[in-house]
Order: sequence, then structure tokens, then C-alpha cells
Amino acid sequence: MRNRLAALCGAAVVMAAVFTTVPAGAIAPHTANLAWKNCATEKYPTLQCASLNVPLDHRRPHGQRITLALSRVPHTAGTYQGPLLVNPGGPGGSGLKLAGFVASSLPGKVAAQYDVIGFDPRGVGASEPALDCRPGHFGPVRPDPLPTTAAIEKANLARAESFAAACGKKYGHLLRHIDTAGTVRDMDVIRQALGAQRISYLGYSYGTYLGAVYAKAFPEHVRRLVLDSVVDPTEVWSDANLNQDVAFNDRHRAFLAWVAEHDSTYRLGTDPERIEARWYAMRAALGRKPAGGRVGAAELEDTFVPGGYYNGYWPRLAEAFAAYANDRDPQPLVEAYEDFGAVDASGDNGYSVYTSVMCRDADWPRDWRRWREDNWAVYEKAPFMTWNNAWYNAPCAFWPTESSRPVNVANGKLPPALLFQSTGDAATPYEGAVTVHRLLARSSLVVEEGGGNHGITLSGNACLDKHLAAYLSDGTVPRGHGEADAVCEALPDPEPSATKEAPAPSNGSTLHGLLGTPS
Repeated sequence: MRNRLAALCGAAVVMAAVFTTVPAGAIAPHTANLAWKNCATEKYPTLQCASLNVPLDHRRPHGQRITLALSRVPHTAGTYQGPLLVNPGGPGGSGLKLAGFVASSLPGKVAAQYDVIGFDPRGVGASEPALDCRPGHFGPVRPDPLPTTAAIEKANLARAESFAAACGKKYGHLLRHIDTAGTVRDMDVIRQALGAQRISYLGYSYGTYLGAVYAKAFPEHVRRLVLDSVVDPTEVWSDANLNQDVAFNDRHRAFLAWVAEHDSTYRLGTDPERIEARWYAMRAALGRKPAGGRVGAAELEDTFVPGGYYNGYWPRLAEAFAAYANDRDPQPLVEAYEDFGAVDASGDNGYSVYTSVMCRDADWPRDWRRWREDNWAVYEKAPFMTWNNAWYNAPCAFWPTESSRPVNVANGKLPPALLFQSTGDAATPYEGAVTVHRLLARSSLVVEEGGGNHGITLSGNACLDKHLAAYLSDGTVPRGHGEADAVCEALPDPEPSATKEAPAPSNGSTLHGLLGTPS
């Protein structure tokens, strides 16, 4: 991707005429349908919360209703640019705290002009009802994800099928409505409740697909649209996950190469291939004897997958790897699992919504022989998380509802949108952003060259954040010639930790704690 980007011409900045700054008072804040209450935290002292009733089935507006939880950091400037909805992805991620993060991370004069609105999508978090199909589904120690025997495959299949059955038994009347289409309609009800003719939107990861689908359904209601770490809408969702496996394998190898560069700290060697062999030896050993009775092969993969999303986790992961491989000390590995891999009640909720949306949004193979063939083929070139990811999505082979069709998000009716993408993103590979850039007429793509993190704005890269702030201020977008309109250099990879203490939280680590991974 470096070679393709190197040929980009210098970007010329243009002004999108439809995005002129709104004079003070031109957009009147109106939230008569919402009763905002203080829900401040120490980190976000101006955060407010409200709830909103929406139809479960928007085709039957007078039928059963559900409740969405909303958050807000209100504008403080005389110039009011309307609501800025934010979504952390997932699907299944809670957006309530994300509103506080975005409002506090944007330049003050920009954030002051918006009501920054977070929300828990239907089924998520503080929204009611909140799904939890099978509490403790990810409790350790799970079967080895790698189905090298019929017994292992049978055990993993039983887990996937029982999860799907539990969802159908507990939430059969809801599952047909827990999908992207339902959330998109909810977003427009939120817009109406806010009294806004148009909304602005910032979505990360899956939130980029959600935003693009909203824009397709309601282009006249979109004022500004920011998509960060862009889902390829032509691969929803089975193909997207298979392509993720290859990209995560590359990102895991980038981590191992980083470990090799810091052999003086981690003492794991200077050859990335030999370090990789040591990692898989650790995996095999944990498959035989889980660390602390909690970290087996599956849990090890769960622990290291977050390193594919965010390189700020690499020092902790390397320390845990080194302690086990060099000194047979399992404790740092157990602690890393508790911090990065273990699933709590909110994680159970997030996974329940994740599977509901994934399985409902698009067709998945119902014949397990197809899954077996596809995943073994990918595993041959990308062993790191292929089978772990396959079992994560396997309930879709047994899902108790019919599926719908992915949305063609091609859109010529929007004002200019702004896309952000790193070239080495594993969760949403770079090609997806190029595709969406092509599908959204007049959109602009800002690329973080050489970066591999997922979710890149408001994470410390001043170049990226400059483009975001300019766009939200007055609609300024870069215009270049080629597949990207502007290129920003990636931040350097982290240095090994100087002490054993956890580093102070950064904007990057805070954001990645809020993003609704995995997708």
C-alpha cells in the first residue's frame, strides 16, 4: 500500500459549499421530547443522560416499544451546529461514554458548537431490553479453537449451537429487529427527538457501516459524515471476517517483529520467525496446561487479538509473552488476560448484540462443511486467529431468524463525507475505505500511511485531527488526485515500558477502551 500511496499528488484543500458555518441561532436546539439529567463522571463532568422510547418494529409504530439510552455533552458556544451523533462500532458497543470522550478530545472551540450525542443501540448496555443470551459463554477454559480432532470440533460446534439456541429461546420475539436496519431507523427517531432537521455523525469501525446505511436511507438528514476505520460494505459479513483473519495475522507478525527489535528488553530473540515459533509453542503448552487454570489456547488468542487493534498494548503483551516463554512465569499472562481478553457481563451483552446483528444483516453459510473448508483454507496462510474468529461467528450457522440483505451504500445525494483509514488496519482492511470512497460521491479519504491501528482520529495524531477539526468546523475537506485525498504519517510504534507499572492512559488507550470491537 505504501507504493500506491507514494504516487499521490499534493492535496489541495477545498471548501464544501454546503458546509458553511451556521450562524448563531440558525439551528435552534430543541429537545422537548427528551428529559436530560446529570450523569456526570469525574472524567466527563458535563455529561447528561436521557432515554427515548422507539418502536421495536418501525413498520408498526404503535406496537411494542423499547427504550434507548442516550447521552449528551451540550454545546456552549453561541454558534450552534446541531447534534453530532457518535458510535463506537461493534456491533454491540456502548456509545454513552464515547460522547464525553469525543467532546473532550476535539478542540474546545469545535466541540463547543455541537451537542455531542452518544447512544446505546437497541439491545445494548443501558438500553432496554438489553440482550444477554448465555451469561458466561466465554468463561475459561474453552475448547481449543483449532479443530484438529473430531472431538474438539464437536465441542466448539456445541457451544456455537447452544448459544444460538439460547438467544432464540430468550429473545425470539426481538431478534428479527436487532439489526443495522432497526438501529438506522432508531437514529432518525433520535434526530427527530433532538428537534434537528439534519445531524452530523462520527462512527468508528462497524459504526462506519451504520453511518453509511443511515446516509443511504436518509441522505437529506445528513449534515456531516465522518467514517473512521471503514468497513467494506461489499463484504458484509462472512467475507469480511475471512479477510480479517489474513490482516490480523499480518498485524500479529508486525507485533512479533517489534518484539525482535527490542530483544534487549524481552530476550525473545532477534529473528521474528523464531519468535513466532516460540509464540505458537506457548500456545501449544497452554493448550495442554492452562496458565493459572484460566488461560488456555483460546484465552491466549483472546488476549493477543487486541494487540491487532492497537499497538499501545504491545509492551504489556510482550512482557507477558517473555515472562512465560523465558521464565515459565504465568502470572503476567493471567493478568494480561484479565485486562485484555476476559469477558464480563457487558462483554456478554456486547457479544449477544454482535451475533444478533451479524447473523441478521446478511446470509451466512448454513452448511458447516462450507465453514470448515473456508476456514482451513485461510488458516493455512493465516493461523493466528482464523479458527478463533470462526467460532466467534459460528452461531450464525444456526441462527434462529432469517437474514436480510446488505445495503448498497452507493450515494450521490450526500454532502461531502470525510473518511479516515490506516494502511495496516487489521479489523477493517484498507481496501474497504477505498471502496467506500468510491461509493460515496464527493467524499474525501485521509490515509494514515504506515499505521496499523483501528480507530485513528482523536488518538494523538495531530495531522489526522487537524483534518477532522477543519471538517467539523466549517466543512473543509482535502481534495487530492488518486485513491487518497490527504496522507498523514503514522505515529511511531511504542517503546517498551520503562517500569512494570501500567502506563498512564493516553487518548489512544482511552479510545480503544471505548470502541465496540471486534469489527
